[in-house]
Amino acid sequence: MKTAETSNLLSTNDNLTLKASLYTAFLCILFGANTVAIKISLGGVGIFTNAGIRFALSSTVLVIWAKMTGESLGFNRSQGYKLLILSLIFTFQLPSFYYGLSMSTASHCTIISNILPFIVLVLAHFFIPGDQITVKKVVGIALGFIGVFFLFFDNQKISENMLIGDLIISIAVFLWGCSAIYTKKIISEISVLQITLYPMIFGTPIFFAAGFIWDDQMVRFMDKAVIEAILYQSFVTAAYGFIAWNRLLYKFGATVIHSFVFLMPVSGVFLSVVLLDEPLTLNIIVSIIFIIAGMVIVNRH
Repeated sequence: MKTAETSNLLSTNDNLTLKASLYTAFLCILFGANTVAIKISLGGVGIFTNAGIRFALSSTVLVIWAKMTGESLGFNRSQGYKLLILSLIFTFQLPSFYYGLSMSTASHCTIISNILPFIVLVLAHFFIPGDQITVKKVVGIALGFIGVFFLFFDNQKISENMLIGDLIISIAVFLWGCSAIYTKKIISEISVLQITLYPMIFGTPIFFAAGFIWDDQMVRFMDKAVIEAILYQSFVTAAYGFIAWNRLLYKFGATVIHSFVFLMPVSGVFLSVVLLDEPLTLNIIVSIIFIIAGMVIVNRH
């Protein structure tokens, strides 16, 4: 016999509506561009310092927004424990992502991010009621993975340093998947704002401390491009994007939402070519075709 909580979770794991699908796709395009913004800002700001500045700005905006709207930021002991777990994952995941990206390329980073739907699909099957693996999901995400396969065998020279960076990014994406599943499990008990805000507040002083200790220089220079890149990360993806994504995660299934992550390379690779002069090859074009095909199959209704 299903409990009321389980029934509620099942009801929110239905396929996306057309409006929600388009909105999720839009957010993924924004997140894909975020990788390019991070790469640009790392040219002038240290790895950990970059993360600290980004989330200091984002959390400030969210606190102001909460005060203006009257949304409560208080939590009880049980909620605090769950927010602490989420914050710890966040604090390891974000610097890992930044550090790996500093050693690799923006194109590679957006490509590797596409293992996320596989992680979410498997974990959701075991930990999220009603978010089961289906043939349609497996086929759709498998096509996306084939697209990733093409990109990894692209005709680019891959140094040992880049391989290490790619490995670190892969670890960061695994932690991202764990965070997504844990968020889905606790989001019915804690507000979207709290889930988004408190990991930022928890991680920001740690990022600055790590920057002081490990960044070769916390700030090397600040030009227009670096400032714009940091502002994009802080306000477009971290403040607005995280809130919007978590609201979608609350309403719909973790697997179907994260299947749209395959759109990130489309925007990420495109902007990497345009803004960072990274190469556009036949393998990249073929991979994008497979990625889009996989997304359409998962959400073909």
